[in-house]
Amino acid sequence: MTPGRDRQRALVYAWEDRIVAPRDKSAIAYAAAKAMVGAIWADLGLRFPPRVEPLPAQARRLQADASRLLVRLPPSLPSWLLLHEMAHALSSTHDGASDGHGPAFMGLYIQLLGRYLRWVREELLHSARADGIEVWPDARPAFLDPFPASTAARNPPYSRSMHDDPSRTAPLDPL
Repeated sequence: MTPGRDRQRALVYAWEDRIVAPRDKSAIAYAAAKAMVGAIWADLGLRFPPRVEPLPAQARRLQADASRLLVRLPPSLPSWLLLHEMAHALSSTHDGASDGHGPAFMGLYIQLLGRYLRWVREELLHSARADGIEVWPDARPAFLDPFPASTAARNPPYSRSMHDDPSRTAPLDPL
């Protein structure tokens, strides 16, 4: 987990403005986005999705926000922003530990963009790294237990996890 300052935040936002947002002009209504959070969670083979609530009207600086337990969304948002918030939910734990916009978040985010918007992951990965963003392409959700060593040996490639020894984890199969 990224301690203290979210050092990649500005880089990630600039990358999204340059690479991600121009490619997705969609607008998802809140009700549809709320249903999509549960559907994506289930599609990934996960249980107990985060609660979805409207973003408070007084939230002026936020487009949306998310943690493992709560996703707050505006009345309408683009698909990429929903996936951005889903990556936050996947890269944080129930007790508030979070990767911020760190390498695990970016790995999960790129996996989601590739899976649900059908964008080429390698291109996204290359462009993010070219912008100086650290990415763990095989990141797993922060709240999943690591695979036992015997399971990891049967399921390479091994990946980095925010809280485990990289040699003991493997990417989430559905992604």
